[in-house]
Amino acid sequence: MKIDILLGLQWGDEGKGKIVDALTPDYDIIARFQGGPNAGHTIEFNGVKHVLHLIPSGIFHEGKINIIGNGLVIDPVVFRKEVDSLGISLEKVRERLFISLKAHLILPTHKLLDAAHEASLGDAKIGSTLRGIGPAYTDKASRSGIRVGDLLRDEFREIYRTRVAEHTRVLQGYNYDFGNDLRQLEEEWFSSIDFLRQFKTVSADYHIDSALTQNRRILAEGAQGTMLDIDFGTYPFVTSSNTVAAGACTGLGIAPSRTGEVFGIFKAYCTRVGSGPFPTELHDDDGQLMRDRGNEYGSTTGRPRRCGWLDLPALKYSVMVNGVTRLFMMKADVLSGFSKIKVCSSYTVNGVEVSELPYCLSDIEGLNYIELPGWECDITGCTSWEELPAELKDYINYIEKETGVPVTIVSVGPDRSATIYR
Repeated sequence: MKIDILLGLQWGDEGKGKIVDALTPDYDIIARFQGGPNAGHTIEFNGVKHVLHLIPSGIFHEGKINIIGNGLVIDPVVFRKEVDSLGISLEKVRERLFISLKAHLILPTHKLLDAAHEASLGDAKIGSTLRGIGPAYTDKASRSGIRVGDLLRDEFREIYRTRVAEHTRVLQGYNYDFGNDLRQLEEEWFSSIDFLRQFKTVSADYHIDSALTQNRRILAEGAQGTMLDIDFGTYPFVTSSNTVAAGACTGLGIAPSRTGEVFGIFKAYCTRVGSGPFPTELHDDDGQLMRDRGNEYGSTTGRPRRCGWLDLPALKYSVMVNGVTRLFMMKADVLSGFSKIKVCSSYTVNGVEVSELPYCLSDIEGLNYIELPGWECDITGCTSWEELPAELKDYINYIEKETGVPVTIVSVGPDRSATIYR
């Protein structure tokens, strides 16, 4: 048995939560492999919207195990609020959710460091969600982080105080006035730590290996998107973890030879939240129309997302680095009503037309578009491939031809039922 991987191919917010929720009945275990509370996976069913930040998107299904992997950084405060918001009894959540002993913890001072660093950048700020993600991953890389397994040690408080003392010295170097913020943050944080201790912790690598040996089906769930990967994204305007398929191996402790299908999720257009290059961004009425129709506002931050036409070179790049075997198109319904659909097919760099991403996207001098006929009918009521308008099918066929990968799911609305399997 091999582990399938599901991840985003753009700048995040592609709709991974909805699809993981829809696919969960076919799997025994759903395992998040990277990121933290900067992620926002939205699931909607029975007229109710749920936003998950740390908990895997299979949590609403009876009899399924959900694992928070070692590749994550966990804010205990966010975790507690998230569990309380699920509408599921604590007993059931504890039955369905396991936490890796090797996952790292976000400390109150990580949030303060995040805010201080972002403020110091001025106009060059990254666009951080200010959730403490970057500083927590920095501590992990510098071998000074605190992990979930440390909660079991008698000297946990001493370890915590040592880290906070070091963070405080750094904050003083920023000349950042955090006043009584730390004391208030710590009170809620330690209370949430006690709550976190109620959940089952596991050696996720051994647990997953055992599950595979028992032929149990596992889906690895990614957060953010490929273009935000720390190595392969639009650096430095990226997240602090590996969002690509390889991140599932390091984020869960699985060998590359044990991975199976790679499901790549993309929107029928593009969005980005925060700072950084975005070649196809629209600053006109079309961009605003996409934002309004798609409700393009961050599920974690509430920030309005920047919107633009599909960027084919970026999509093909993501397919390549992830080894995508199937494509899932999201929010096709948002493009209903456009008489023409544009696709960026190549860039102009140094006066030459190129189809590869340059080292710096800021080197792009121009964009080359193709136009395809749009579909002006409402597709939210469609329930099968045959019902979709011919123009949408042509759009999908064009993407398949250019990427060499089949599009096997098309989302035509936010509810889990508005999903067409091809």
